Amino acid sequence: MEYVTAVPDPRSEAAAPVRSGRRSLAVALLCGALGAAVALLATRQRWAEGTATVAGGAFPLTVKGSDVTGVPAALAIVGLAALVAVFAVRKAGRFLVAGLLALSGAGIAVAALVAASDSSALDEQAAKASGDTSATVGALTHTGWPYVAAAGGALILLAGLLALRYGSLWPAMSGRYERGSDRPRRTARPADPERPEEIWKALDRGEDPTGA
Repeated sequence: MEYVTAVPDPRSEAAAPVRSGRRSLAVALLCGALGAAVALLATRQRWAEGTATVAGGAFPLTVKGSDVTGVPAALAIVGLAALVAVFAVRKAGRFLVAGLLALSGAGIAVAALVAASDSSALDEQAAKASGDTSATVGALTHTGWPYVAAAGGALILLAGLLALRYGSLWPAMSGRYERGSDRPRRTARPADPERPEEIWKALDRGEDPTGA
């Protein structure tokens, strides 16, 4: 009895990395763009609120994420720039930019989690409102927006990790132009001497209308 061994199709084996690259590219783009948008949106929301005692009364105070820390918003912009730059570079440059993308996401998450319980911004407002530099905010509460910003950072981090793992399979913006530069330049067609408009068009293109 003879046994027949199935031979894998080389075309399917070659197509597997391409499919993985396309899927990872789509996921990375979605995660990176969505994460940056979420982080930027979260920093514009109210992160904490409290009260300051002013002239015997309670004065309400609130702070946005950007008042507490500017790190998440700044790193979200850096992450967006790195996400675009991943496609403009290759090889070692792409690896470095992908690392920057991942670090941006990690930095956003850490900064947001650290600031989730920070009361220094409200204390400063309480000192200004009461005129007492030693005054602190009372009845302090925090919202869930810092954790939303941290989630946005996690998405950017995921995009960076995908770029580090699969970035070598992704296309580059300059690839089309580099391939086009290798093609032989098309020879200009001689202009018809009986049609003056063709002669003028050839001269405007910097071509010799005689075709010489």
